Amino acid sequence: MPVSLLTGAGISTASGIPDFRGPQGVWTKNPQAAATVTIDSYLADPEVRRAAWRARLDHPAWNARPNAAHLALADLERAGLLRALVTQNIDGLHQRAGSSPDKVVELHGTLHRAECVSCDLITPMSEVLARVTAGEDDPPCPRCGGVQKSNTIFFGQDLEAEVLDAAIDAARSCELFVAVGTSLTVHPAAGLCGVALDAGARLVIVNAEPTPYDPFADRVIREPIGEALPMFVKELTHATR
Repeated sequence: MPVSLLTGAGISTASGIPDFRGPQGVWTKNPQAAATVTIDSYLADPEVRRAAWRARLDHPAWNARPNAAHLALADLERAGLLRALVTQNIDGLHQRAGSSPDKVVELHGTLHRAECVSCDLITPMSEVLARVTAGEDDPPCPRCGGVQKSNTIFFGQDLEAEVLDAAIDAARSCELFVAVGTSLTVHPAAGLCGVALDAGARLVIVNAEPTPYDPFADRVIREPIGEALPMFVKELTHATR
């Protein structure tokens, strides 16, 4: 039974990475932080870029470790049941947990690389952050001198077409689609649930709060993700033996 998943910020909160819109979310506590991931503000205002680089330097992803939920999805792949793992997260914790990079579809890109908005040069984020630590508060592209940002999708930017196509294909070609730790309010990611349902897949939602797709799900799980997802994965693997 091929299983595809969509994971959101809620799967990584137990690893110490706060979500964005929750009660303790980054943007809830500091609404101005959204400007650092809004492309027009980022390009127009050097101070926004300087704030963004300071935030990247201290991002909790650098010290975060995969939690039981990430590890459970790596187990699902080892059991031969994983079709694809589509994630809205940029932290790279799925890969660190053991999920194969070719199975992970990073809808919003990755924090582990930097990109130049002018010449598209991709650079390891660690190299750029070393320049920030050395005193460059808005490090330009080493090749063309252009503005650099994280290799992630900002507000005002479209998803990369091939990445979105891969996510849609994952939703269309599974028998079970599982949405984990996502509010299912941000599109086009949320629409993947509808794509899977239209293709005849069953839908399971693992999330602390209600989502717009709850009425269409075969099952809705409200327990903490770090406890609920490993149990659910065990159910799946035992059911297919």
